[in-house]
Amino acid sequence: MSQEKMTVYSSKSSKGTLFPLRSMLVFFIALFGFYVCYFSFTQVDFENEEEMTDAEEQTKVVCRRPSVIPYEQMQYVHFPRPMTYDRGECACTPVRFFVIVSMQRSGSGWFETLLNSHPNVSSNGEIFSVRERREDIASILRTLDKLYDLDWRTSAAKNECTAAFGLKWMLNQGLTDYHQDIANYLNEKGVMVIFLFRKNTLRRLVSVLANDYDRNVKQLNGTHKAHVHSHEEAEILARFRPELDVSSLVLSIRDAEQSMESCLVRFRSTRHMILYYEDIVRDDNALSRVQEFLGVPVRRLSSRHVKIHTRPLPDLVENWEDVSETLKGTEFAHFLDGEDYVK
Repeated sequence: MSQEKMTVYSSKSSKGTLFPLRSMLVFFIALFGFYVCYFSFTQVDFENEEEMTDAEEQTKVVCRRPSVIPYEQMQYVHFPRPMTYDRGECACTPVRFFVIVSMQRSGSGWFETLLNSHPNVSSNGEIFSVRERREDIASILRTLDKLYDLDWRTSAAKNECTAAFGLKWMLNQGLTDYHQDIANYLNEKGVMVIFLFRKNTLRRLVSVLANDYDRNVKQLNGTHKAHVHSHEEAEILARFRPELDVSSLVLSIRDAEQSMESCLVRFRSTRHMILYYEDIVRDDNALSRVQEFLGVPVRRLSSRHVKIHTRPLPDLVENWEDVSETLKGTEFAHFLDGEDYVK
């Protein structure tokens, strides 16, 4: 009997001893599982935090406005963040936005190549020559936003450290159709305007007619060229002497003059400078003033463009005597001598 009791007692003692060991084993397993989970979550959080830090470094760089810039010009200093590339170490290089407003055959093509010879200036051509980009004001503003975000990549684009970025815009490319909305946009966006016109609108008219003729005839081996890079090509194009319609000549010149004056009035609220083709030709400091206006270091600018019509007006017009008689005694008689072009 005593042996049986001892057996029962021994069994109970063994079971009681196993219970704390099993509890401790479960506890250590749970603790190990908690440690593994905690370490994993910590690692994920660390990686996420590292990724967020990298993203913030790219998108939330705080740039200080240069103290040398007058307070009233601060709205024209920008630090764009392109979506298609990273400006890198130049993220805090200030950028001025600009637009060249002009008319066809006013020297704007030559002027733009001069600007693009500057290492810090990018002018992206007549982007609104494409009709779809100017079919309504929404299309125009959408295109401008993309441009001034520096996501407009053309051959004119320099590098991440560009300091002046813009385009060339002709009066007949939707600019005057939506002038009020565009003027408001330019002011709100902080875009500076360079008005480039031609004083001698008679010479401009001769250039327009000659260019239209070559567009149809294609005198250079079946190719139309609005601008040339050799004197040989320039000489070939200059051989054509257009005949001006004297019955509408005064009206044509007056319309061109009024278009320029109207443009200056409509966009007078913008920060702008007025430049004439003849000034660039005659005044060696004209391009320096443009660079100062854009806030870039003044450099000697160059262009490969070769001027086509260099001879006096009487040698460029087929019916010069009729033209001369028509303009004598009018407010445009001073265009006949062409002296405002001579350097």
